[in-house]
Amino acid sequence: MATESAKRSSGTRSIALSAAKATAAMEEDEGEEETLSIPKHEKALERGLLRKVDLRLCTIAGILCSLNLIDSGIISSAAVTTMIDDLSLHGNRYSVSIFIFTVSSIAFQLPFTLAIRFVGPRLWFSMTTICFGLITLGTAFVKTWQQMIVLRVLLGMSMSGIYPGLTYLISTWYTRREQQLRYAFMQSSEVTILATGSILNYALNQLDGIAGLQGWRWMFLVQGLIAFGMGIITYWWMIDFPDNAHNSFWFLDEAEIKLATKRIELDRHDAILDKISWSKIAVNFLDFKLYAFSCLFFLLNIVSTSLSYFLPIILQSGMGFSTNKSILLSSPPYYYAIIPVLLTSLLGDKFRLRGPLIIFNALSLIAGFLMLGLPSSTQVTVRYIGTFLATGAYVSNWAALNAYQANNIVGQWKRATIAAAVTASNGLGGIAGSFIVRSVEAPAYTTAVWVSIGSHILMIAIVGMFSTYFYFANRRQRTGNYVIENLCSSDADCVERASDHGG
Repeated sequence: MATESAKRSSGTRSIALSAAKATAAMEEDEGEEETLSIPKHEKALERGLLRKVDLRLCTIAGILCSLNLIDSGIISSAAVTTMIDDLSLHGNRYSVSIFIFTVSSIAFQLPFTLAIRFVGPRLWFSMTTICFGLITLGTAFVKTWQQMIVLRVLLGMSMSGIYPGLTYLISTWYTRREQQLRYAFMQSSEVTILATGSILNYALNQLDGIAGLQGWRWMFLVQGLIAFGMGIITYWWMIDFPDNAHNSFWFLDEAEIKLATKRIELDRHDAILDKISWSKIAVNFLDFKLYAFSCLFFLLNIVSTSLSYFLPIILQSGMGFSTNKSILLSSPPYYYAIIPVLLTSLLGDKFRLRGPLIIFNALSLIAGFLMLGLPSSTQVTVRYIGTFLATGAYVSNWAALNAYQANNIVGQWKRATIAAAVTASNGLGGIAGSFIVRSVEAPAYTTAVWVSIGSHILMIAIVGMFSTYFYFANRRQRTGNYVIENLCSSDADCVERASDHGG
């Protein structure tokens, strides 16, 4: 018994040491090759495990996130139909409807993200998807702008935990060098369905007058029903966290569950959930990384909101396209975005690059908005191509920034807290983005163009400073003079880790 206990203790220390070494390279811009110590006989099992997790988690995450974006697709398409006049959404009321949705979403993101750990991903994501499906469906029958505002508040609440919850769940299943590509899969699914949704909205708008419903009401009705149905399917399709994988339907066997936990322990030593304590959550707000990542997501979502909610309006008022053409032409930029997000994510995971790719994407976005902001006398094709560059760049940076923050955060409660914080900052960026596209500035949209460009110049500066900080922190850590994240389970582990690094 003593021998077995010693073996277990030795194994625990070994895993902690491996995790400490892995965590040394918190920022992966240096291109170092680091592999997990998975025995050769488990490699085939690991490949099968990743295939199963990809098929079950990345697929449903992509679908749910795309449903989460259905709102921006529907309301932006509906805004170029008769909805504005039907509901008297004149002046700033349309922007207010977006603003109030974002405010209610921000207010509930942290508690709803933490709730996933208590309720479980299957039940939680199923319930929230059913709720926002019903609310979207109900929007088809509103008669006044006041009723629209009430439903927008409820919609923001119901959708608040979906995106941060899914990014948190994905981060618990994959090692740091596997994450950006998985976030890219999720983003690709999002933009594919968002783009297809524009085509669907065009088709649904042709139902205008059938059953006494305007075309925009059919958009909310049909897509609300789709979300409701998907919420029911989610209960059986969604998987649980690695430490509770046995709660998932028809998923992993015992050997695969053990390997899933082992991989994360070797990578960063946080596969097993710590006991909840509010002090552990509160202390995360003292970490400067939370505010830096939040700022980056805020800057990104200024552009995301301005494009996703206002692209059809920009195409109609800014470039002179008809209602139906504006809805249809808002799809191709999102289909194009799949190419850069997958390519940059493959490069990011292969060469362990995050910061340089984020800067490259930001420069591409600036180029796109410069083209979009050209004088109205410029050929429309040139300005339209600018929407491709801008859309591809911001979608690519969603995946890159998610990997950037997930790679540099250790501890499950910390991951959940920061995921909620950065998503709340997304919302704040959404509030800003909802007011920078001003109809009185059509066709140039000067404010939207220059705020978007300025936000990404600032993003480049922050990422440059952040990456420089990580580079020197890693160098200090490898000499044993600095501990990036405290992964020690005991004083003995800390002594052993310091000794291993020559401290």
